[in-house]
Amino acid sequence: MSITLNFELNDQDLAHFQEAAERSRKAAEGKSEQEIVDCAVGLLADAQKVHIPDFIKERLLRLDDMIAMVRDTGWALPDDDKQRVLSALTYFCDPNDVIPDHVEVLGFLDDAVMIELSMRELKHELDAYDDFCDYRANEASRRGVEPATLGRTDWLDGRRDELIERMHQRRERDIGGGYGRSSGYGGSGGYGAPGGSKSYTRSWRPGGFKFG
Repeated sequence: MSITLNFELNDQDLAHFQEAAERSRKAAEGKSEQEIVDCAVGLLADAQKVHIPDFIKERLLRLDDMIAMVRDTGWALPDDDKQRVLSALTYFCDPNDVIPDHVEVLGFLDDAVMIELSMRELKHELDAYDDFCDYRANEASRRGVEPATLGRTDWLDGRRDELIERMHQRRERDIGGGYGRSSGYGGSGGYGAPGGSKSYTRSWRPGGFKFG
């Protein structure tokens, strides 16, 4: 038997997490891009060693996507956009997070909340990257090659440039509009998208952590 639990964070709750995120950013000052990514990768590795609820797994998979956006040579985010993603990842470099990760079942709950907030902040980046990965996978299949073997190619670069431009336009449009109604799961029916297909399979991307 399973049960459904819904909870709402009020302004005071959100302020608590935002303060924690700001402390983490200050603590991570001076860390290299690789060090920040390694912290987030380490969190995913630790999460695979314990039992965690599905709703947390879904958000950890989106953290994996944020890491992939930084590491994916085919996607090759412009520096300013990459810094936005790295800024979101710095929370996971803080050893003093809100709930210690070793706490059974709920140890990653605060991380899931922070990922959810980051997903909303990076909605358009995640949307664009999901579309890019789907395009790469479909084209790789059509051309008879493995997506993992592809770096920078003319046909990928053209689609990447289109998606980056769309991402910038949508982000500019939303400035000052708050989080809106989006959950940040992506507008293309991707993994965990509200109303999206349950059978959706994430296209290949660097990392690709699996949760059993």
